[in-house]
Amino acid sequence: MIGKGVFTIVLSLLGFIGPRPLPAHPEAAKKLLVVTSLQDLAAIAREIGGKYIEVFSIAKGYQDPHFVDPKPSFMVKLQRADMFIQAGLGLEIGWVPPLLDGARNPNILPGSRGYVDASKNVPLLQVPTGDPATLRARGDIHPYGNPHYWLDPLRGKIIADNIFEGLARLLPGNKETLQRNLARFKKTIDAKVARWVKMMAPYKGKSVVAFHNSWPYFEQRFGIKVVAFIEPKPGIPPTPKHLVKVIRIMKERRVKVIIISPYFSRKSAELLASKTGASVIELAPSVGAFPEIQTYTDLFDYNLSRLVKAFHGN
Repeated sequence: MIGKGVFTIVLSLLGFIGPRPLPAHPEAAKKLLVVTSLQDLAAIAREIGGKYIEVFSIAKGYQDPHFVDPKPSFMVKLQRADMFIQAGLGLEIGWVPPLLDGARNPNILPGSRGYVDASKNVPLLQVPTGDPATLRARGDIHPYGNPHYWLDPLRGKIIADNIFEGLARLLPGNKETLQRNLARFKKTIDAKVARWVKMMAPYKGKSVVAFHNSWPYFEQRFGIKVVAFIEPKPGIPPTPKHLVKVIRIMKERRVKVIIISPYFSRKSAELLASKTGASVIELAPSVGAFPEIQTYTDLFDYNLSRLVKAFHGN
C-alpha cells in the first residue's frame, strides 16, 4: 500500500492539492477595459494608461466617424467596459447612444465615473450662430462646433488631460504613474509640434481644396488654408454647378493640392484635378486610417510629409 505521505506528494505533483500555478500574465486580470469611439482617443489612452489598461476602439480610422454601424458586438464590449471615451460635440450622435442603451452599463454613461468626454475644455472652432432650428438647412452642421479637434496635436494634450482624469478616478493607486505617462506624452507632443511647424513654415498660407470640412484645427496649427470644399454643404454631395465654381476658385487661387479622406469617393476630386492640374492626396483623418499610422504622432508625421511632398511637387 502507498503510505499517506507518499499519496499526498503524488496528488500535489499532479496538481490536485497544494498551490496552483500562477497565470502567465497575472497583471492582465487587473487591466481596465477602456472602450473609445475613435482610434485617436484609443491611441492617446494607451499612452496615458500604459500597462494598466486594455483598449478597444469602435470606429476604425479608415471609417467615416459620422456613420458607424452600431453592431451588437460593440454593445458586448461596452457592457464589459470600465471606461468609455468619446469625442462628443455630436460627432457620434447617430451611433453611440444606441450602443450605450444596448450595453446597459451604468458605469460608463455620461456623468458616471467611467465616462470621459474628450472635448472637455478644448477651444472649439466654427461654433455656429443663429437659430438652432435652421442649422439642418445648412447641411450636416454640428451645433457645438467643429468636432475634428484631435487634428491639432496641441489640443491632443487637452484630450490627454481628460483621459488622465478619468483613469485617475478608476486607478487612484496608480495616479503617480499615470501622471508621469501624461507628462511624457505632453513633452513628446511639444517637441514634435516644434519640428512640424518648422517643417511647414515654407508653405505657410498655401491654399488647398478639401472634400469635407474636417480640417480647421489642422489648418490653424500648421498654416495652410482650405479655400473651397468639394461638398457644397457638409454632408451634401457635389453638383456639377458647384464643381464648376470650385474649378474657378482653384484657377483664381492657383490651388494645386486637393485633400481627401480615404472613405470619400475620389471621382469628383479627380475631375477637379484633371481640369486644374492639381494633385489629389489622401490624408489620414484619424489614427489607423492607413497601416503605417499606429500612434497619435504617426498621424501628423504621415499627413505633413504627404503635404510637403505635394506642395514641393507643385
